[in-house]
Formats: sequence, C-alpha cells, structure tokens
Amino acid sequence: MTAATGVGSWPGDDARDYGEAVRVVLGEVPELPHLPELPARGPGATMVGRALAMIGDLSFDLQPAGWRLTDRPGIDHRRARSLLLQDLDALEERAQHLEGVFKIQVAGPWTLAAAVERPRGDKILADHGARRELAQALAEGVADHLHDVRGRVGAARIVVQVDEPSLPSVLAGAVPTASGFGRHRVVHPPEASDALEWVLGAAGVEPWVHSCALSVPWQLVRGAGARGLSADLAMLDADDIDVFAEALDAGETVVLGVVPSTEPAHPPTATGLTEQVLRWLDMTGLDPEAVSERLVLTPACGLAGASPAWARRALALCHEAATNLSG
Repeated sequence: MTAATGVGSWPGDDARDYGEAVRVVLGEVPELPHLPELPARGPGATMVGRALAMIGDLSFDLQPAGWRLTDRPGIDHRRARSLLLQDLDALEERAQHLEGVFKIQVAGPWTLAAAVERPRGDKILADHGARRELAQALAEGVADHLHDVRGRVGAARIVVQVDEPSLPSVLAGAVPTASGFGRHRVVHPPEASDALEWVLGAAGVEPWVHSCALSVPWQLVRGAGARGLSADLAMLDADDIDVFAEALDAGETVVLGVVPSTEPAHPPTATGLTEQVLRWLDMTGLDPEAVSERLVLTPACGLAGASPAWARRALALCHEAATNLSG
C-alpha cells in the first residue's frame, strides 16, 4: 500500500511540544512514522546542529557566524548531543512497541560542508581534506545513531533520510564565501558522489535522499546508493520525472511532497491530492497499481513553520491520499 510520512521538522520550542509531536506522528502516519525535529528549540535542534550531534569523532562549537569545527566540543555541541538523547528517550517511551517501518533524518555531507566553518574561518567546503574528513565522520555518526535508534524502537525496518538542500549549490559553485563577495569553487560530481556514498552506505539497507531544492542531480544521487528519492512534487521538471520513473521501475521508493508546508488560503482535499499523484503517474507511463507500494506521500517540505493544527492536518491529508491510492 502507499504510505505517508513527514519530511522531518515540526513546530514547537520545548520538551512538551516534542512529546506531543511524537504522539501526533505516531497517530497520524502509523504506517511510516518518523523522528520529529523541532528546530525552534535552538541551534542544537536545527538540521545542522542535529547532524553534528551525531558526530563523535569531530568537535564543534557555535560562533556568531554559525557552527565551527574546533579542537574540543563546545558547550553548544554538548547541548546538541544532550538534546538528541532526550528526544530519543521521549521516542522510546512512546514507541518501544512500534512495529513495521520507522524513519529518521540527518543532514547530508554537502549541506554540512556548506554550513559549517573551519577553525580559521570560511566553510569546510573550501578545504578538500576537511570536507572528506567531515563526510567520513558523519558516516560513522549515522551508523552509531542508527544502532541507537534500533535499540529503542521495535521497528522491523528503519529508513534513514539524508537531507541535501545545498547539494545543487555545491555542484554549481554557488555557495557564498565568508566575505559574501565570492563563491566557493565547484565540487565535481565524482567527489560529491563519493561523500554521499559513504553516508548512504552507513544508513542501512534503504537510504533515502531528500531535497526541496531545484536542479538536484537525482541521477548522481541514485548512483551514490540512494534507494529512495524524496522531493516536492511541484519542483520536479521533466528530467527529474524521468529519473523518478526509472527509480520506481527499478523497485526503489519515490517520495512525493504534495501538501503545502504552511496552511494555504484554500487547503487541498485528499481527493484532489490523489488525483494530482495519479496525473503525475500518468506522465511517467507507469501503472499506479504496479507501483503504489513503492510510493510515499509527504508534505512538500518540513513543517517547522506551520501551526500545530496545520502540521497535524498536513500529515492527515497525506495519509488519506495514500489510503486512496492504495485502493
């Protein structure tokens, strides 16, 4: 059957909000719940801070310009690790009897390299050796995090979603330098693929890659080992559709973002969303009945900017449309 899940982020800024987020996710998308992320709680809870919390072999601290690689863990890095463990405790309390599939998320190596600074300034992206070291440390951190989650929930299968919103900018040489007057050099596809492959290889048997950006190199992503492609349906162009169709035809998972991340003036209906996905499948030339089990529906992107009511409704709409597609 077609499943529904969330991309990752969720509204809320304290521990009570986190417990409620876990409860809502488990209730609204029971076929594929995910570990919520509440970035409004501070830098340690953002996509970048949460990924750095998983890395044990490198140290980081928070500077006015953002996260920076350091010789020893700063207080903010330690807080990020503590917050992640607290979230896993909250998950374990509510989901230890979970069966089926569960999803966790982590920022990818190129998004981290474009966001985190070297000790002497400017992004890790500027240093070939540093970005290689970061990607390898992230791969080890993802493996450790996956092992920890497996010990806390009873899910038969855990999907790891690697978030790479900055990958297109990295490949295009469009990431600004610290001064803002220049751009970092282009990272060539073979190196980009290698770093992704290390992280995806550590992510278990079914790693996904998610991006809400334009011009994502989905063929490169598949070649690096992704077995699930996740994007906002409205952002896919004709070439993307071909790659997504190839993935479905090869037995891989395709994750389509179909519900707005914030409440629109005219909210969609589950029936309308179902028809939208069926039209997209018609464009691919694939039989909906043949691929429905490999389809997953999500909101268009994260829900951190939504109201709690819309976040819940967005997941419910995804679930209803997925049920319709399952026939």
